[in-house]
Amino acid sequence: MRIHLIAVGTRMPEWVTRGYGEYAKRMPRECSLQLVEIPPGDRRKSRTKEQARGEEGQRMLAAIPRDCEVIALDVSGRACTTAALAGQLADWLESGRDTVLLIGGPDGLAPACLERASRRWSLSELTFPHALVRVIVAEQLYRAWTLHQGHPYHRS
Repeated sequence: MRIHLIAVGTRMPEWVTRGYGEYAKRMPRECSLQLVEIPPGDRRKSRTKEQARGEEGQRMLAAIPRDCEVIALDVSGRACTTAALAGQLADWLESGRDTVLLIGGPDGLAPACLERASRRWSLSELTFPHALVRVIVAEQLYRAWTLHQGHPYHRS
């Protein structure tokens, strides 16, 4: 099973690349984390943010592999605990299907991406920069994996 993290943005600061990479490499082969970067939409003054977000959405939808569960990271989504995420991870592993997590750009996800998702996940009521979300998601998935495996990384 693979977790595809489809995220808007192609030129991240080095600390984002290193942070994400550190947790992604810790994930085991049977639950690998794969990043798919989507170029941001054109945000020139002559275009609206809705147009840019729509362009990103089309690219994201095209990057979703077949027969995957799709989850949108969205502020209006449902929050969960790390223990609940570990349970969800166990369900994903048992299903054998790949999972896709969608991370929007500075203006969030396109409505088409939200409609495509089977559910929405909120990391927090706080607002995070979209680049930082990559690192948070990778760390939380690793933490959920270690909890699922009974590893002492997670201390509650």
